[in-house]
Amino acid sequence: MMGQFVSAGQIIPLDPWADAYKWRDRYSDSILSYSSYSADATKFGEGALYGLPQVGEVVGVFYSPSRLEELGLQAPKTWDDFNAQLKTIKDAGKTPLMLGNVDKWPAFHLFGAVQAAHVPADQVRELGFGNAGASWKSDENVAAAKQLQDWAQAGYFNEGFNGVDYDSVWQSFAKGEGVYLIAGSWLAPDLMEAMGDDVAFMAPPMAGDKPATTGGTGLPFVITSSAKDANVAAAYIDFITSDEAMQVLADTGNVPVNNAAKYAGGTKGVVADVLNVFTTVSEQGEILPYLDYATPTFDQTLGDALQQLMAGTITPEAFLDALEADYSGFAK
Repeated sequence: MMGQFVSAGQIIPLDPWADAYKWRDRYSDSILSYSSYSADATKFGEGALYGLPQVGEVVGVFYSPSRLEELGLQAPKTWDDFNAQLKTIKDAGKTPLMLGNVDKWPAFHLFGAVQAAHVPADQVRELGFGNAGASWKSDENVAAAKQLQDWAQAGYFNEGFNGVDYDSVWQSFAKGEGVYLIAGSWLAPDLMEAMGDDVAFMAPPMAGDKPATTGGTGLPFVITSSAKDANVAAAYIDFITSDEAMQVLADTGNVPVNNAAKYAGGTKGVVADVLNVFTTVSEQGEILPYLDYATPTFDQTLGDALQQLMAGTITPEAFLDALEADYSGFAK
């Protein structure tokens, strides 16, 4: 949506004020990329800065420490350990992963975590932002698609996952079903209310030397091209993204996009986990774009293809062919 305002000339670049107020010192590059465009809006994720966000979100792994303890397990540190645990959990007669995918979009987040473990972050960013220069038909993407299909065929998900709705599944997880739930940080308050101290949140275990997962930002404030005084508008943006503003956001149950871990002391449990994870990934790793950003039709293309991939009705290669056809037709 912001790109349409950029291409129409309805909002102006914030770079002069980003320098004056040192916003680039406060914000990580991966966060600022969500509000960055080329002047003609044909490139997303780079170029001039057009907005400054207040809040963030991140996809990670919810789990019950007590359920892991019952199985003699601890939260895994690496992707290989996580993958090995899924088999251990299944062999113990438990459901390793919970997923409600009737609406198709929940699998976007699941696949994003798997993809981040196999595909270099710069390639995921180009694909997710719909920019030319990458390809879905890479060996790394094949490996990610194959792993997700292997999980489904091994029975690592709850029965009938493609026909179950999102809310009922996370609620079932809260009531004791399953061991892991790969989902967005926005579920933390509800899960904490239902599970108390027996729920935790971690970034998807690392496959490389730094964490990477799907996430995003919200409430990017912009300056319109018709603003009477852009300097006053910029001063207001600086005020509502200040450290004091971030503290208010944390105190009211939000994930401040800036230095979130700094404010974790005022929270507890899984909500504090979320703040720490967001900070770690955004500052030390990579917050990767939601894959349905890629093209105007990619949500439908990806949703249909993921359901088919996980149902075993198409191969990983055919899955990627479908994504490549949509992406390459847009990213020219």
